Amino acid sequence: MPTYAYLCSQCGHEFTCIMSFREYKTAKVTCPQCNSPEVKQQMTSFISKTSRKS
Repeated sequence: MPTYAYLCSQCGHEFTCIMSFREYKTAKVTCPQCNSPEVKQQMTSFISKTSRKS
């Protein structure tokens, strides 16, 4: 499942959420530290996992 990184605008806490694409479209993400809904998604790198060895 995809991992999404967020930064809280209130307290500055950085956290990640693991959600399916369907959950991502409807989720209301809040900071786990201060429960603020004022969070911004951060740009991150990703790793593609395949079943083949290269």
